[in-house]
Amino acid sequence: MKIGIVCYPTHGGSGAVASELAIGLAEKGHEIHIVSYAPPFRLRSFRANIFIHEVEAAAYPLFKEPPYALGLAATLVELVETHGLELVHAHYAIPHAVSSYLAKQIVNSERLKIITTLHGTDITLVGADPSYRRVVKFAIEKSDGVTAVSHYLKQRTVEEFDIHREIRVIYNFIDPARSEPNQNICRRETFAPKGEKILMHASNFRPVKRVGDVVRVFARVRDLMPSKLVLIGDGPERMFIKQLVKDLRLHDDVIFLGEQDHLEPLFFCADLFLLPSEQESFGLTALEAMACGVPVIASDIGGLPEVITHGETGYLCPVGEISPMAEKAAALLRDPALHDRFKSQARDRALKVFPANTIIPQYEAFYREILNS
Repeated sequence: MKIGIVCYPTHGGSGAVASELAIGLAEKGHEIHIVSYAPPFRLRSFRANIFIHEVEAAAYPLFKEPPYALGLAATLVELVETHGLELVHAHYAIPHAVSSYLAKQIVNSERLKIITTLHGTDITLVGADPSYRRVVKFAIEKSDGVTAVSHYLKQRTVEEFDIHREIRVIYNFIDPARSEPNQNICRRETFAPKGEKILMHASNFRPVKRVGDVVRVFARVRDLMPSKLVLIGDGPERMFIKQLVKDLRLHDDVIFLGEQDHLEPLFFCADLFLLPSEQESFGLTALEAMACGVPVIASDIGGLPEVITHGETGYLCPVGEISPMAEKAAALLRDPALHDRFKSQARDRALKVFPANTIIPQYEAFYREILNS
C-alpha cells in the first residue's frame, strides 16, 4: 500500500506511535510518506520505504500567521498526484484530518481514503474548546475510518461529540526489539552514586501532567529512604517545577535531563515510574516503562487502567492524592520480593498485550478494510 501518515514531529505519544507505525509498515514493504512540519524525532535517520515531506506554509503580509492547515492540504494533494497515495492516516483531528479531507475534495477522488486516529488531546482539550468543537466533530464524521487508542477515549468521543459511527479501538504499542539492546547501557551510579532508589517521570511538562505532584510524591518517598528523582522532558511548567524543587530543598536529589529521543536506556535505571496525570487517554510512557520492567504509580484516570493492572504491574490512585501514591511507592521499594514480582509482571504484560507485531497488523487489516469498502 501507498500510505501517507500525517503527524506532529514533537516528543509525545502521538508522534512516537505514528513513527513506530511507519517503521513497522515500511519493514513489511509498504511505501510510507510522512507529512509534517519537521522530521519526527524518531525518524531523523534514513529508513527504507519511508519518505519525509516537510510542509511549507507560505507567509504573506495579509496572514497573521502562516496557514499551516492549507500548506498541509496542498502537500497532500501533491503527494496524491505524484506518488499515488491510496490512504492518508491522520494522527489528530485538528488540523491533520481536516486538511486531509480538504485534499481529498481538491483531488476529487473517492478512491483516496482517510483514517483518523484520536490520541486524546484532540478530544479532551482541543475538542472541548467551543471554537473547535464543530470542526473536530466534522473531521471525525467525514473520515472514512476512525480509531481511538483506548476504550476510554472511544467512549469519551462518542459522549462528547454525539458520534454514531464506528470507532475502532487499536491500542498504542511498543517494539520489544527497542528495549532489549538497551538493558545494560544505563549506569545506575550515574544518578544514584550511593545506591539510592531511582524514581522517574517523562512528559511534556504541561499542567495536565501534574509534574508538581511527581515532585511532592518524591519528597515523601525521600523522607523515608535514600532516593533520587530523574525528570525527563521539557515544556511550559519546567521553570515552575525547578522552583518547586528548590523550595522543597530537593535540588541535590532531582536530576533534570530535558528532552530525550530514546527513553529505554534510561528506564532500565529506574525502580519506579511516576505518572500522576490529570488526563491520560492511554499513557504510552507508562507502557514503555513497563516494557523495561519498571512498575508504575499512576492516576486512576482515563485509559491508564487499560494499561496498568492495579496491584500487579503498579498502583493506581485518585488524581491529586499525594499521600497514597507516596505510600504505595515506598511500600513497593521497601519490599525487594514484591518489587521484583511487579517488575516481571509489568514487562510480561507490556510484551504480551501491546507488542508491535500484534498491533500493527490490526492497522494493516483496518487499512485494507477501508480501502475495499
